[in-house]
Amino acid sequence: MLQVAVEAAGGRLDKTLAALAENLSRARIQALLAAGAVSRNGEVLRDGSAKAQPGAYEILVPPVIAAEPEPQDIPLTVLFEDSHLIVIDKPPGMAVHPAPGSPDRTLVNALLHHCGASLSGIGGVARPGIVHRIDKDTSGVLVCAKTDAAHQGLSALFFRHDIDRAYVALTRGAPKPRKGTVQSLLGRSAHDRKKMAVLKSGGREAITHYETTALFGPSDRPTAARVRCRLETGRTHQIRVHMASKGAPCLGDAVYGSGSPAPAVRAAMAEAGLARQALHAQVLGFIHPITGEPLRFEAPLPADMARLEALLHAL
Repeated sequence: MLQVAVEAAGGRLDKTLAALAENLSRARIQALLAAGAVSRNGEVLRDGSAKAQPGAYEILVPPVIAAEPEPQDIPLTVLFEDSHLIVIDKPPGMAVHPAPGSPDRTLVNALLHHCGASLSGIGGVARPGIVHRIDKDTSGVLVCAKTDAAHQGLSALFFRHDIDRAYVALTRGAPKPRKGTVQSLLGRSAHDRKKMAVLKSGGREAITHYETTALFGPSDRPTAARVRCRLETGRTHQIRVHMASKGAPCLGDAVYGSGSPAPAVRAAMAEAGLARQALHAQVLGFIHPITGEPLRFEAPLPADMARLEALLHAL
């Protein structure tokens, strides 16, 4: 907790807080502001250029994570691999890189063991080879770089949104309308910094194209649906937030799935053993950044989602 006195107020917020914090630089303060980790009287603050007001400021600094993850012998489902990149079908429950709550047993730890020490410098020490992410409890296709050239090339493709990415979501109810595009600003929720939200201002543009491919339960009032989502952008929790905004959150989503599914759907989820959001990165297509070869990969639904879909068909 930092206390800004009346006589110290009036200057830039980031500069004022950095002067008061013993172990936080101005750049670190700016990053924490951007992450929604700074608040005053319960209000999340994000603008470092705003004038500092007198009062108590709370700064939530995440725990320090080991700078260099250790290789761990964790089985991987490899869809493609050459000397430049590797494509993985990531299982649910595996974090992509070490973070608070997931210090090890991550995809990075597995890649360091699988690819060897040469991977350790690619794309930054803490996240070697990682070009994009999918949530810990989301399954599916993910590409990682094995060389600097591949990392730069893949990063450029993602920056230009020149990637074909399609997901399958099993949702509570069905989105309205059944097919369309959600285009919004997406950023940290002002009420809960751990959540993302559709914003009226600020945040980053997020675009999801979706189509309902199956309805479960009564046709006039479906209790669940299978929805194909194609990402034009790739923001944190994008599909989960966008589906919730259409009134059809992913089944099993403890963060964005407000409201309870119908009893028959809950029973199907329990029987299928679904213990996470029902979201799967099914398709990933791109041009190989080194060879120029068109590549496209498709991963089948994992066991929990496949079983749940079969049970939903019987409703």
